[in-house]
Amino acid sequence: MKASALKTAMPRLLPWLCAGVLVIAAALARADTLDQVRARGHLRCGVVVGAEDWNKVDLHGPLAPLDAAICAAVAVAALGPKAQVDLARYAGEQDAEAALQHSEVDVAVGVTPGVTPLMHYRIEFGPPVFYDAQGFLVRRDAQIRSVHDLGGKAVCYIEGTDLERTLQARTIAAGIPLVPMPFQEQGEMDDGLLAGHCQAISADLSKLAATRAGFHHPEKFQLLSDTLTLQPVAPAYRQGDPRWGAIVDWTVHSLVLAESLGLTKDSVHRAAGDDPVVQRLVGADWATASALGLAKDWAAQVVGAMGNYGEIYEATVGARANLNLPRGLNALWTEGGLMHALPVQ
Repeated sequence: MKASALKTAMPRLLPWLCAGVLVIAAALARADTLDQVRARGHLRCGVVVGAEDWNKVDLHGPLAPLDAAICAAVAVAALGPKAQVDLARYAGEQDAEAALQHSEVDVAVGVTPGVTPLMHYRIEFGPPVFYDAQGFLVRRDAQIRSVHDLGGKAVCYIEGTDLERTLQARTIAAGIPLVPMPFQEQGEMDDGLLAGHCQAISADLSKLAATRAGFHHPEKFQLLSDTLTLQPVAPAYRQGDPRWGAIVDWTVHSLVLAESLGLTKDSVHRAAGDDPVVQRLVGADWATASALGLAKDWAAQVVGAMGNYGEIYEATVGARANLNLPRGLNALWTEGGLMHALPVQ
């Protein structure tokens, strides 16, 4: 373009160029979540509390206490031991994901990773903080010890969900001739189990644990160890901010790694010795902290404030909590579970 033509076109191009610069600047400002959190002075975190009844979409039980603890751990990583969290509660996973997309929260915990939300909401998922699975709640007096004992037994479930389709497909494939008893309402289904009209309920384990906890005599019911599916629950964050994503990811990894090393809320700050894995976790090696822009002992601060993963699990959804969920799939990989950590290095 000749100089004269460019001079003539500049008045028309200038607004578009300015708008483009503003868009790029806004995108860059939005991308650096850590700086925003520090400038604000607190973390905004979304958790899924679930609907009062089974909504046939969000099938997990009340995992919000665990999710909130993960939120607090991320806040400590970013802001230090006195970090504050502004907790936003959402009735469903899609609500939390939409809030994340619209920058209403910095991170959302308690969502199920999937390609559809990843592409639709432009979010990414961190490592699982809980492995849920479709399983069975049974009456103890029914003498059911495994899924194969359900042959000829009546099994309740909420119809019109993936749970129903999975139950039918997997039991037919395994040659287990159970008696299906579909329900539309949770209350009616619970009454069916209590009255002995069915000998089991099939749903995600976290939901079954909540159902059991609501019974007057929860000790009369047990969760089978057999499961049909695997449904991980994870934190999520917006795409385009790799440092923030890494902070969320390695916060979870540090909690799991601390448990595997035997480091607890009370002992992590006294950890010593020549073990390089321990040294890196407690801050003797500054490489990770430098890469993430965090305090040199950020991981030790997280564990010191929140406890390791096992401590958090037992206090929020495990033996010390209302759900009383056994570790099962959420035990360490060294103990037959699926929880494992990438190196904090």
